[in-house]
Amino acid sequence: MTTIINYTELADYVGKDLGTTDWFEITQERVDRFADAADDHQWIHVDPERAKDGPFGAPIAHGFLTLSLLIPLQTSLFDIDGCSTKVNYGLDKVRFVSPVKVGSRIRLTATIAELVEVRGGVQAVIDATIEIEGGEKPAVVARSLQRFYA
Repeated sequence: MTTIINYTELADYVGKDLGTTDWFEITQERVDRFADAADDHQWIHVDPERAKDGPFGAPIAHGFLTLSLLIPLQTSLFDIDGCSTKVNYGLDKVRFVSPVKVGSRIRLTATIAELVEVRGGVQAVIDATIEIEGGEKPAVVARSLQRFYA
């Protein structure tokens, strides 16, 4: 369920756990489409037969594919209402902690760690973790910067 946060109440959410998304499956089709878009056809991603004998025993998603899912997962977790523009401003820190095998399911947990005023709006610093179902370690840990303008 998506939490709707009013722009004027963002400060009330700093430090609060925003919850966890539903699980999202990483399919070979999605990995192949990302490989085409990124022009990255390394066998460990796109050749399931060869990847069976690789270091992970299966094909894995590109790290940047997993990272690219941060925004749609985040949007399913929370949305900001009452602002005119939302901008993905960037990332302060990203770590690809564990590979995501094709067929695995991932989900996002997030916390607004900090809110900083910027000209015409605010910048939310969001601590985000993309978990792998049954995994000991997360797939991605990132500090995302999102700007919301009044």
